[in-house]
Amino acid sequence: MQSNVVTAVFLPLALAIIMLGLGLSLTLADFRRVVVYPKAVMVGLVCQMLLLPAIGFGIAKAFGLAPELAVGLMLLAASPGGATANLFSHLAKGDVALNITLTAVNSILSLLTLPFIVNYSMQAFMGAGKSIPLQFDKAIQVFAIVLIPVGIGMLIKAKKPSTADGLNRPVRIMSAVFLVLVIASAIAKERHTILGFFQQVGLAALAFNLASMTVGYFVPRAAKVERKQAIAIGMEIGIHNGTLAIAIASSPRLLNNGTMAIPPAIYSLIMFFTAAAFGWIVSRGAEPAAAAEPAPAEA
Repeated sequence: MQSNVVTAVFLPLALAIIMLGLGLSLTLADFRRVVVYPKAVMVGLVCQMLLLPAIGFGIAKAFGLAPELAVGLMLLAASPGGATANLFSHLAKGDVALNITLTAVNSILSLLTLPFIVNYSMQAFMGAGKSIPLQFDKAIQVFAIVLIPVGIGMLIKAKKPSTADGLNRPVRIMSAVFLVLVIASAIAKERHTILGFFQQVGLAALAFNLASMTVGYFVPRAAKVERKQAIAIGMEIGIHNGTLAIAIASSPRLLNNGTMAIPPAIYSLIMFFTAAAFGWIVSRGAEPAAAAEPAPAEA
Protein backbone atom coordinates (compact mmCIF):
# COMPACT_ATOMS: atom_id res chain seq x y z
CA MET A 1 0.00 0.00 0.00
CA GLN A 2 1.38 3.38 -0.97
CA SER A 3 2.13 5.94 1.69
CA ASN A 4 -0.29 8.88 1.57
CA VAL A 5 -1.72 11.53 3.82
CA VAL A 6 -4.39 9.17 5.15
CA THR A 7 -2.02 6.49 6.39
CA ALA A 8 0.87 8.80 7.31
CA VAL A 9 -1.09 11.54 9.06
CA PHE A 10 -4.76 10.73 9.50
CA LEU A 11 -4.43 7.30 11.16
CA PRO A 12 -1.98 8.44 13.88
CA LEU A 13 -4.09 11.57 14.44
CA ALA A 14 -7.28 9.53 14.71
CA LEU A 15 -5.69 7.14 17.18
CA ALA A 16 -4.28 10.05 19.20
CA ILE A 17 -7.75 11.66 19.47
CA ILE A 18 -9.29 8.38 20.59
CA MET A 19 -6.56 7.79 23.18
CA LEU A 20 -6.88 11.39 24.39
CA GLY A 21 -10.56 10.69 25.01
CA LEU A 22 -9.57 7.63 27.02
CA GLY A 23 -7.13 9.69 29.08
CA LEU A 24 -9.81 12.27 29.90
CA SER A 25 -11.74 9.52 31.68
CA LEU A 26 -8.77 8.09 33.62
CA THR A 27 -7.24 8.91 36.99
CA LEU A 28 -4.47 7.28 38.98
CA ALA A 29 -7.21 5.67 41.06
CA ASP A 30 -8.12 3.58 38.03
CA PHE A 31 -4.72 1.93 38.21
CA ARG A 32 -4.83 1.59 42.00
CA ARG A 33 -8.17 -0.20 41.60
CA VAL A 34 -6.16 -3.27 40.60
CA VAL A 35 -5.60 -3.74 44.33
CA VAL A 36 -9.34 -3.42 45.02
CA TYR A 37 -10.39 -5.98 42.38
CA PRO A 38 -7.30 -8.23 42.11
CA LYS A 39 -9.21 -11.37 41.17
CA ALA A 40 -11.39 -9.75 38.51
CA VAL A 41 -8.45 -7.86 37.01
CA MET A 42 -6.23 -10.95 36.90
CA VAL A 43 -8.95 -13.09 35.32
CA GLY A 44 -9.58 -10.36 32.75
CA LEU A 45 -5.88 -10.09 31.93
CA VAL A 46 -5.53 -13.86 31.55
CA CYS A 47 -8.46 -13.86 29.12
CA GLN A 48 -7.06 -10.89 27.20
CA MET A 49 -3.38 -11.75 27.14
CA LEU A 50 -3.37 -15.56 26.99
CA LEU A 51 -6.71 -17.04 25.97
CA LEU A 52 -7.62 -14.62 23.16
CA PRO A 53 -4.39 -15.01 21.15
CA ALA A 54 -4.73 -18.80 21.44
CA ILE A 55 -8.37 -18.64 20.31
CA GLY A 56 -7.52 -16.26 17.47
CA PHE A 57 -4.73 -18.57 16.31
CA GLY A 58 -7.08 -21.57 16.38
CA ILE A 59 -9.78 -19.72 14.44
CA ALA A 60 -7.29 -18.53 11.81
CA LYS A 61 -6.15 -22.13 11.34
CA ALA A 62 -9.66 -23.59 11.39
CA PHE A 63 -10.95 -21.17 8.74
CA GLY A 64 -7.82 -21.55 6.63
CA LEU A 65 -7.25 -17.81 6.38
CA ALA A 66 -4.71 -16.46 3.92
CA PRO A 67 -1.43 -15.66 5.73
CA GLU A 68 -1.81 -11.86 5.80
CA LEU A 69 -5.44 -12.09 6.92
CA ALA A 70 -4.44 -14.56 9.64
CA VAL A 71 -1.78 -12.14 10.90
CA GLY A 72 -4.37 -9.33 10.80
CA LEU A 73 -6.70 -11.38 13.01
CA MET A 74 -3.85 -12.07 15.42
CA LEU A 75 -2.96 -8.36 15.44
CA LEU A 76 -6.53 -7.71 16.52
CA ALA A 77 -6.34 -10.43 19.17
CA ALA A 78 -3.18 -8.82 20.57
CA SER A 79 -4.76 -5.35 20.72
CA PRO A 80 -6.25 -4.10 24.01
CA GLY A 81 -9.92 -3.47 24.67
CA GLY A 82 -11.49 -0.36 23.21
CA ALA A 83 -12.86 2.59 25.15
CA THR A 84 -16.29 1.89 23.62
CA ALA A 85 -16.49 -1.12 25.94
CA ASN A 86 -17.19 1.29 28.79
CA LEU A 87 -20.40 2.49 27.14
CA PHE A 88 -21.66 -0.99 26.31
CA SER A 89 -20.77 -2.20 29.80
CA HIS A 90 -22.79 0.65 31.30
CA LEU A 91 -25.81 -0.18 29.14
CA ALA A 92 -25.54 -3.86 30.10
CA LYS A 93 -25.30 -3.05 33.84
CA GLY A 94 -21.66 -4.04 34.05
CA ASP A 95 -18.94 -2.71 36.37
CA VAL A 96 -17.74 0.31 34.36
CA ALA A 97 -15.02 1.13 36.90
CA LEU A 98 -13.51 -2.30 36.23
CA ASN A 99 -13.75 -1.64 32.48
CA ILE A 100 -11.80 1.58 32.84
CA THR A 101 -9.15 -0.17 34.92
CA LEU A 102 -8.80 -3.06 32.47
CA THR A 103 -8.58 -0.68 29.51
CA ALA A 104 -5.85 1.31 31.23
CA VAL A 105 -3.79 -1.73 32.25
CA ASN A 106 -4.32 -3.58 28.95
CA SER A 107 -3.30 -0.54 26.91
CA ILE A 108 0.05 -0.44 28.66
CA LEU A 109 0.74 -4.17 28.74
CA SER A 110 -0.18 -4.62 25.07
CA LEU A 111 2.71 -2.35 24.08
CA LEU A 112 4.98 -5.11 25.38
CA THR A 113 2.99 -8.19 24.33
CA LEU A 114 1.67 -7.09 20.91
CA PRO A 115 5.00 -7.20 19.02
CA PHE A 116 5.75 -10.71 20.35
CA ILE A 117 2.32 -12.10 19.46
CA VAL A 118 2.31 -10.62 15.96
CA ASN A 119 5.93 -11.63 15.36
CA TYR A 120 5.09 -15.23 16.27
CA SER A 121 2.02 -15.08 14.01
CA MET A 122 4.04 -13.85 11.04
CA GLN A 123 6.50 -16.69 11.48
CA ALA A 124 3.69 -19.24 11.89
CA PHE A 125 1.51 -18.09 8.98
CA MET A 126 3.98 -16.48 6.58
CA GLY A 127 6.97 -18.77 6.99
CA ALA A 128 10.37 -18.81 8.61
CA GLY A 129 12.34 -15.62 8.45
CA LYS A 130 9.29 -13.40 8.61
CA SER A 131 9.13 -11.02 11.52
CA ILE A 132 7.15 -7.97 12.52
CA PRO A 133 8.88 -4.78 11.42
CA LEU A 134 8.19 -3.19 14.78
CA GLN A 135 11.79 -2.68 15.76
CA PHE A 136 12.61 -0.74 18.88
CA ASP A 137 12.23 2.69 17.27
CA LYS A 138 8.85 1.73 15.79
CA ALA A 139 7.71 0.26 19.09
CA ILE A 140 8.58 3.63 20.63
CA GLN A 141 6.42 5.32 17.98
CA VAL A 142 3.44 3.14 18.91
CA PHE A 143 4.17 3.81 22.57
CA ALA A 144 4.16 7.56 21.90
CA ILE A 145 0.99 7.51 19.77
CA VAL A 146 -0.87 5.56 22.45
CA LEU A 147 0.47 6.75 25.80
CA ILE A 148 1.31 10.42 25.23
CA PRO A 149 -2.32 11.35 24.38
CA VAL A 150 -3.54 9.25 27.32
CA GLY A 151 -1.05 11.03 29.58
CA ILE A 152 -2.17 14.43 28.32
CA GLY A 153 -5.80 13.50 28.92
CA MET A 154 -5.04 12.27 32.44
CA LEU A 155 -3.08 15.46 33.19
CA ILE A 156 -6.03 17.60 32.10
CA LYS A 157 -8.34 15.42 34.20
CA ALA A 158 -6.10 15.83 37.25
CA LYS A 159 -5.34 19.55 36.91
CA LYS A 160 -8.52 20.85 35.27
CA PRO A 161 -11.35 18.40 35.97
CA SER A 162 -13.99 20.86 34.78
CA THR A 163 -12.13 21.26 31.48
CA ALA A 164 -11.85 17.48 31.14
CA ASP A 165 -15.57 17.11 31.76
CA GLY A 166 -16.29 19.75 29.15
CA LEU A 167 -14.00 18.10 26.60
CA ASN A 168 -15.25 14.59 27.31
CA ARG A 169 -18.40 14.70 25.18
CA PRO A 170 -16.97 16.42 22.08
CA VAL A 171 -13.89 14.20 22.15
CA ARG A 172 -16.10 11.12 22.42
CA ILE A 173 -18.08 12.30 19.40
CA MET A 174 -14.87 12.98 17.49
CA SER A 175 -13.58 9.55 18.49
CA ALA A 176 -16.69 7.87 17.12
CA VAL A 177 -16.41 9.84 13.88
CA PHE A 178 -12.73 9.00 13.55
CA LEU A 179 -13.44 5.32 14.22
CA VAL A 180 -15.95 5.25 11.36
CA LEU A 181 -13.54 7.09 9.06
CA VAL A 182 -10.65 4.78 9.95
CA ILE A 183 -12.74 1.70 9.15
CA ALA A 184 -14.04 3.28 5.94
CA SER A 185 -10.49 4.23 4.92
CA ALA A 186 -9.16 0.72 5.53
CA ILE A 187 -12.00 -0.79 3.48
CA ALA A 188 -11.72 1.82 0.72
CA LYS A 189 -8.03 1.08 0.21
CA GLU A 190 -8.90 -2.53 -0.53
CA ARG A 191 -12.20 -1.77 -2.27
CA HIS A 192 -11.34 -3.81 -5.35
CA THR A 193 -10.88 -6.96 -3.28
CA ILE A 194 -12.98 -6.20 -0.19
CA LEU A 195 -15.86 -8.52 -1.18
CA GLY A 196 -13.47 -11.42 -1.55
CA PHE A 197 -11.78 -10.52 1.74
CA PHE A 198 -15.16 -10.31 3.48
CA GLN A 199 -16.05 -13.77 2.20
CA GLN A 200 -12.71 -15.08 3.39
CA VAL A 201 -12.51 -13.47 6.82
CA GLY A 202 -16.09 -12.37 7.67
CA LEU A 203 -17.14 -15.62 9.35
CA ALA A 204 -13.77 -15.94 11.07
CA ALA A 205 -14.10 -12.39 12.46
CA LEU A 206 -17.63 -13.15 13.66
CA ALA A 207 -16.49 -16.41 15.26
CA PHE A 208 -13.63 -14.64 16.99
CA ASN A 209 -15.95 -11.89 18.20
CA LEU A 210 -18.48 -14.34 19.65
CA ALA A 211 -15.69 -16.42 21.20
CA SER A 212 -14.14 -13.30 22.74
CA MET A 213 -17.34 -12.25 24.49
CA THR A 214 -18.18 -15.82 25.53
CA VAL A 215 -14.75 -16.36 27.06
CA GLY A 216 -14.80 -12.89 28.60
CA TYR A 217 -18.07 -13.61 30.40
CA PHE A 218 -18.08 -17.32 31.24
CA VAL A 219 -14.44 -17.75 32.31
CA PRO A 220 -14.85 -15.07 35.03
CA ARG A 221 -18.18 -16.62 36.08
CA ALA A 222 -16.48 -20.01 36.35
CA ALA A 223 -13.82 -18.31 38.49
CA LYS A 224 -16.61 -17.04 40.81
CA VAL A 225 -16.30 -13.44 39.70
CA GLU A 226 -19.57 -11.59 40.29
CA ARG A 227 -21.95 -11.01 37.40
CA LYS A 228 -21.42 -7.23 37.00
CA GLN A 229 -17.70 -7.73 36.76
CA ALA A 230 -18.09 -10.66 34.35
CA ILE A 231 -20.24 -8.45 32.10
CA ALA A 232 -17.52 -5.78 32.21
CA ILE A 233 -14.82 -8.30 31.32
CA GLY A 234 -16.95 -9.75 28.52
CA MET A 235 -17.36 -6.31 26.97
CA GLU A 236 -13.68 -5.48 27.49
CA ILE A 237 -12.58 -8.70 25.83
CA GLY A 238 -15.14 -8.53 23.02
CA ILE A 239 -14.68 -4.88 22.00
CA HIS A 240 -11.11 -4.55 20.80
CA ASN A 241 -9.27 -1.37 19.91
CA GLY A 242 -9.69 -1.92 16.18
CA THR A 243 -8.36 1.55 15.45
CA LEU A 244 -5.00 0.63 16.99
CA ALA A 245 -4.85 -2.61 14.99
CA ILE A 246 -5.76 -0.83 11.73
CA ALA A 247 -3.24 1.95 12.40
CA ILE A 248 -0.42 -0.52 13.06
CA ALA A 249 -1.29 -2.57 9.98
CA SER A 250 -1.78 0.39 7.61
CA SER A 251 0.82 2.91 8.70
CA PRO A 252 3.81 3.12 6.35
CA ARG A 253 5.99 3.58 9.43
CA LEU A 254 4.81 0.27 10.91
CA LEU A 255 3.50 -2.84 9.10
CA ASN A 256 2.45 -0.97 5.94
CA ASN A 257 0.11 -3.79 4.89
CA GLY A 258 -3.47 -2.93 3.94
CA THR A 259 -4.55 -6.57 3.81
CA MET A 260 -3.68 -7.04 7.49
CA ALA A 261 -6.00 -4.14 8.31
CA ILE A 262 -9.04 -5.90 6.81
CA PRO A 263 -9.80 -8.31 9.72
CA PRO A 264 -9.77 -5.48 12.32
CA ALA A 265 -11.94 -3.33 10.04
CA ILE A 266 -14.52 -6.08 9.50
CA TYR A 267 -14.43 -7.00 13.18
CA SER A 268 -15.04 -3.38 14.14
CA LEU A 269 -18.17 -3.35 11.99
CA ILE A 270 -19.48 -6.58 13.48
CA MET A 271 -18.73 -6.01 17.15
CA PHE A 272 -21.23 -3.21 17.76
CA PHE A 273 -24.16 -5.41 16.76
CA THR A 274 -22.96 -8.48 18.63
CA ALA A 275 -22.04 -6.42 21.71
CA ALA A 276 -25.55 -4.95 21.79
CA ALA A 277 -27.07 -8.45 21.57
CA PHE A 278 -24.62 -9.81 24.15
CA GLY A 279 -25.38 -6.94 26.53
CA TRP A 280 -29.13 -7.53 26.21
CA ILE A 281 -28.73 -11.25 26.96
CA VAL A 282 -26.40 -11.00 29.96
CA SER A 283 -28.16 -7.98 31.50
CA ARG A 284 -31.49 -9.79 31.78
CA GLY A 285 -31.97 -10.40 35.48
CA ALA A 286 -28.56 -8.90 36.24
CA GLU A 287 -29.78 -6.68 39.05
CA PRO A 288 -31.68 -9.36 41.00
CA ALA A 289 -28.78 -11.76 40.56
CA ALA A 290 -26.30 -9.14 41.67
CA ALA A 291 -28.38 -8.44 44.78
CA ALA A 292 -28.45 -12.13 45.63
CA GLU A 293 -24.71 -12.59 45.29
CA PRO A 294 -22.43 -11.84 48.25
CA ALA A 295 -20.00 -8.95 47.93
CA PRO A 296 -16.63 -10.06 46.57
CA ALA A 297 -13.97 -10.60 49.25
CA GLU A 298 -11.27 -8.79 47.27
CA ALA A 299 -10.04 -6.04 49.48
